[in-house]
Amino acid sequence: MSLRLVVSGTDTGIGKTVFSAALTDALGACYWKPIQSGLDEETDSETVRRLGRIPAQRILPEAYRLNTPVSPHLSAKIDKVAIDPAALSPPQTTLPLVIEGAGGLLVPLTRRDVFADVFGRWQIPVILCARTELGTINHTLLSVEAMRRRLIPIFGIAFIGAAHPETEQIITEMSAARCLGRLPRLNQLTPDTLRQSFRAHFDMSLFEAIDA
Repeated sequence: MSLRLVVSGTDTGIGKTVFSAALTDALGACYWKPIQSGLDEETDSETVRRLGRIPAQRILPEAYRLNTPVSPHLSAKIDKVAIDPAALSPPQTTLPLVIEGAGGLLVPLTRRDVFADVFGRWQIPVILCARTELGTINHTLLSVEAMRRRLIPIFGIAFIGAAHPETEQIITEMSAARCLGRLPRLNQLTPDTLRQSFRAHFDMSLFEAIDA
């Protein structure tokens, strides 16, 4: 089976889609967003395709496309769509696969199920994207606890933002999770600057060594 990784985050809007674009590009992978909430602006799949320069055939169709940019459970209610978490299953690919969740780990898909429940069923290694700004220690450690309680394999933490070495170190020590690197905010976010920054701040051998 080809390499598969889930990209999740401690919150929404922290940069995990940008990270997913860089990772998909670096791995020569396919990309899949199971649930997209919000269709009026550029979707996450479109952002990954643009920033990662990913060919259209490697951007796999979402299982659910919901109109309103809110939590999936509410967006589905507005659209009169019933999300079936049990039916969400990663597509089979011959290339590596990067899967991006929506918002944080405990974003509700229904009134009973959160994304972390699905990740627990899949048992695919998860990369947790975390901001480096104030508040990230609490959010990140809580996210790690939520994953461990569901026995979700944690591949590591990818920090996003300006360098805060003490914050990154205490999170790594207290979570006992591997630090994969840090993706800085880019003043000019283009496919070229993103590719260069990712390769400068992440050791690709870590990803290539995964037992998929």
